[in-house]
Amino acid sequence: MTVPTAAPPYRGIFPVAPTPFTGSGELDLDAQRRVLDCMIDQGVDGICILANYSEQFLLTDDERDTLLRVCLAHVAGRVPVIVTCSHFSTRIASDRARAAAAAGAAMLMLMPPYHGAGLRADDKGVFEHFQRVADATLLPIMVQDAPLSGVTLSVPLLVRLARELPSVRYFKIETPGAAAKLRGLIEAGGAAILGPFDGEEAITLMADLDAGATGTMSSALLPDLIRPVVLHHRAGRRAEAAAAYARILPLINYENRQCGLRATKVVMAEGGVIGSDAVRHPLEPLHPATRAGLLELAREADPLALRWGR
Repeated sequence: MTVPTAAPPYRGIFPVAPTPFTGSGELDLDAQRRVLDCMIDQGVDGICILANYSEQFLLTDDERDTLLRVCLAHVAGRVPVIVTCSHFSTRIASDRARAAAAAGAAMLMLMPPYHGAGLRADDKGVFEHFQRVADATLLPIMVQDAPLSGVTLSVPLLVRLARELPSVRYFKIETPGAAAKLRGLIEAGGAAILGPFDGEEAITLMADLDAGATGTMSSALLPDLIRPVVLHHRAGRRAEAAAAYARILPLINYENRQCGLRATKVVMAEGGVIGSDAVRHPLEPLHPATRAGLLELAREADPLALRWGR
């Protein structure tokens, strides 16, 4: 299979778009459009939709289809859009990939196949899963290597994917010891590793950039404040990057350790981007004390999302 090479390698800030719900738990498509506009105004290099931080595991198939259509139409090519297609079923993941390509996605992202704690594919199954999804479209694919799956993706397996499947060139590494794994992946894979990305809300961003990461997939809470870190580091200004990162690390840490995906919704609701910070059960709203702690740190850092709609 031949993969188009016209697009330059994707790098920089590709945050995950949250999925806004009304107070009664329905999709809020007008708020979704505002989320996307806010993210573009944050200076992002691209946007990822339908990811775990988009609450993809709480969406119906019809809702996924609606969000795919609405998000791609509203972004309208202003920035590249990565569409998450993860599913245990290779057939369903491939169908999702074809739908994303037809809607205008720039890239696909998917986790290895898993279901619960005990149903996972072995290396052969993982390779074949990505191979068949790659055969479904010509889009580049980002492998999401995250602890949530419980699947161990070794560096040799990731390098094999990159070398044998022309579409698989991007890797979002958010496992413990991410910097060491990124460094090993880049050293072993060489030119086959087109886009080594950092994840997990950028909580290890400096170490990952030092290891060779060329992009990061954070939440949509503060990409405008993460961007200077990446740009300083890319230009060789490591001290400036470290200083910019130190200023925002307390907020990133609080998001990652205390709030999870709810943090972006709380800040965007406070900033008038969305009307409600509702999440779907069995997720629960933040405790009032946790919410207050988040907003205290957010006001100190002053991300655009906290004031975009005011």
